[in-house]
Amino acid sequence: MPTTPAYSDAIALLKADHRKVEDLFTKFEAASDAKKPDLARQICNELKIHTIIEEEIFYPVLKGKIEQDTWTEAYVEHDGAKVLINDIMATDPQDEFFDAKVKVLSEEIRHHVHEEEARSEGMFSQARASGVDLVALRDQMLARKNELMAQAKTGELPPARTSVVKAAA
Repeated sequence: MPTTPAYSDAIALLKADHRKVEDLFTKFEAASDAKKPDLARQICNELKIHTIIEEEIFYPVLKGKIEQDTWTEAYVEHDGAKVLINDIMATDPQDEFFDAKVKVLSEEIRHHVHEEEARSEGMFSQARASGVDLVALRDQMLARKNELMAQAKTGELPPARTSVVKAAA
């Protein structure tokens, strides 16, 4: 039976996700062309799962408890990334723009992570100060993440759905 990593709270879980995706982006940049499609798919699936658990569980609890601009910008940043994620998943890895799309996604994610993790004004700092039960949130998020990871393994994870940005038809 595989062991599940222990996370002290919801923020520790989300930060672990951030480190994993950052590592995958680094691997993508150094990878051979043959390995890039699998790494890109893994990056996209990790990000889809991460955005789902944040938007279904973490962000809703923070509404009204953290700065409104921080909260709304997080959704818009997610949606920008989701548009690219879906495009990357649908793009032939031989396409001349494939690597550039992954690179831009990486830059968008780095910015978003910085916004969430900024020491005093970031979303995570605000969440800690809000009094929200981050341990209970961790448990909910981890359960949902495990469900989504099982879906990803069977190839049944749906395309990312935007929440507030209207994607082009």
